[in-house]
Amino acid sequence: MSQPVIAVLDYGIGNLRSAEKALQKVGGDARLTRDPAFVASADAVVLPGVGAFGACMDALRGAGLEDVVYGAVDSGRPFLGICVGMQMLFTSSQEDLDARGLDIISGTVKWIPPGVKRPQMQWNKLSFTQPDDTMFEGELLRDAPNGSWVYFVHSLHGVPMDPSLVAATCDYGVTLNAAFRQDNVFATQFHPEKSGASGLALLDNFVKAAGAS
Repeated sequence: MSQPVIAVLDYGIGNLRSAEKALQKVGGDARLTRDPAFVASADAVVLPGVGAFGACMDALRGAGLEDVVYGAVDSGRPFLGICVGMQMLFTSSQEDLDARGLDIISGTVKWIPPGVKRPQMQWNKLSFTQPDDTMFEGELLRDAPNGSWVYFVHSLHGVPMDPSLVAATCDYGVTLNAAFRQDNVFATQFHPEKSGASGLALLDNFVKAAGAS
């Protein structure tokens, strides 16, 4: 059986190879690319990201990948946004009020409220809000040796206009949104590629979804 081909969008910001390597580890034929034709032919697409919202959006557009993202999402294939890649899927961010997001998930990326250290740079436990979602609470994730503990590095979190899109939260003084699901679009504020067995289990679920698409 052939490996699902997963396009990891390469727009030149952050350690994009860590996501690529983690997806390869769980059986995906993951490749960094900015080739629109390759992305269009892939079984699934991943948008990673670290750094500032506005700078990442500028880099994505500068690499000619904005329309590529829209095409991938519209195709119905599994699509995963990670960390700032997740934030870029939103309409806007309080981090940079002049920057325009992709508006795939209607809503705003908001600062973590005062009273706790920012950024949250630690392991934290997920609470799932969509128990029937095989991506975020599939058997592999529930039974991972580390449970549902995952690794975060962030000062903001996504707040969608439709609360039902939230797939998981975490407790950091207040409840923060940690993961999202909108049709074929999955998004995580945490870093699955840095989250040990739990993160690899989630990526394994994503690769399986790619293989079934």
